[in-house]
Amino acid sequence: QVQLVESGGGLVQAGGSLRLSCAASGRPFSRYAMGWFRQAPGKEREFVAAISSSWSGGDTYYADSVKGRFTISRDNVNLYLQMNKLKPEDTAVYYCAARTGVVDTNTHPGAVEYWGQGTQVTVSS
Repeated sequence: QVQLVESGGGLVQAGGSLRLSCAASGRPFSRYAMGWFRQAPGKEREFVAAISSSWSGGDTYYADSVKGRFTISRDNVNLYLQMNKLKPEDTAVYYCAARTGVVDTNTHPGAVEYWGQGTQVTVSS
């Protein structure tokens, strides 16, 4: 089992920045591919960014909508998402995700093994 707890969400003006964190506990964190997904009201949960396991070299992947604005990173126990130049369309609940194997732009939310509880990000115009 892996437990994931997100933090760092909030309200920010368009053009601003936020940094999300996800604290992991349970099984060795380094063996899992990790990612961030988001879900806006009335929409399906969608992929945002991912990073491969530490054992696999930490390759990163981004949705086209956030490429160049968001940066995903990890250390031994935490996953991060630095979000810059935020837009109103980035407003959503952001979820931390973990999976053995791969998390990338093609990963369907149904394939994720572990989820955090989510943190709200609201970007005002």
